[in-house]
Amino acid sequence: MKDAPKTNLATEIGSVSLPNPVMTASGTSGQGAELANYFDLSLLGAIVVKSLHIEPWPGNPPPRLHPTPAGMINSVGLEGPGVREWLNNDLPLLEEAGARIVVSIWGRTVEEFAQAAKELAQASKSVIAVEVNASCPNLEDRKNLFAHSLEATKEVVEVSLAAERPCWAKLSPNTPDLPQIAAVAKKAGAEAVTVANTLLGMTIDLETRKPLLGAGRGGVSGPAVKPIAVRSVFDTYAENPDLPIIGVGGITKGRDVSEFMMAGAAAIQVGTATFANPRASKKILKEFSKWCKDQSLEEMNQLIGAAHE
Repeated sequence: MKDAPKTNLATEIGSVSLPNPVMTASGTSGQGAELANYFDLSLLGAIVVKSLHIEPWPGNPPPRLHPTPAGMINSVGLEGPGVREWLNNDLPLLEEAGARIVVSIWGRTVEEFAQAAKELAQASKSVIAVEVNASCPNLEDRKNLFAHSLEATKEVVEVSLAAERPCWAKLSPNTPDLPQIAAVAKKAGAEAVTVANTLLGMTIDLETRKPLLGAGRGGVSGPAVKPIAVRSVFDTYAENPDLPIIGVGGITKGRDVSEFMMAGAAAIQVGTATFANPRASKKILKEFSKWCKDQSLEEMNQLIGAAHE
């Protein structure tokens, strides 16, 4: 008996075509070129770089990272070189490595998102999309993240179209309105949504009796959050079946990718797993490809939303 043919893993994220659905997650592998020491970056669907502010940003005071059961909590605080410096110093390294590049941007205000997007418009065509990190704090509404507000999400997506790239909105799982906010992001011009960012958490030092992280609170990630991320994708797809979803949260093996796809994701991002193994994304892609072949799937897209049928 002949072996089953390989599954076609190509996927469409709005107007963006990717050879496979596996990407890195923003903020989990520096600016991405660091991973070229471990594998060929062109093997992945895309590399998503660490979120960039219009200006260099120092991030939060240390400590910034702490392990948790089945994951970690971080409060890095979006440290980065700024869009201009990234364009000059980091983009060429990713291009040399053959990566398809997605740039994540953030701001404290709508205007800062607009400035970052306009600066990014200078980038070469190797930057295939911009991911709008709407899950960061909103200086103009200190009670909320941008992604906790329908209006603020609409505003940051609209101004980020100035990057002249397909726009993906990265949303927060810390709101019950996630499906509605995803719909607003689409209406504002987002071709896809990334679901979702970390969960807000805290860890306390028993010796000092104070929060362990320098900034107090932090984002919880890793395998412990995967069921929440899968549910977030499922709920978002249920109300927005025509909106491409990029699933992220606790993915460590190929079977996790299949689960996210069945929930409604058209692609996924690997984050915390990279801290333990810089080759994690490549390994997960290989495992997922084998799983699809074992299932005799001709097209990976057959999986998308299967749990809703």
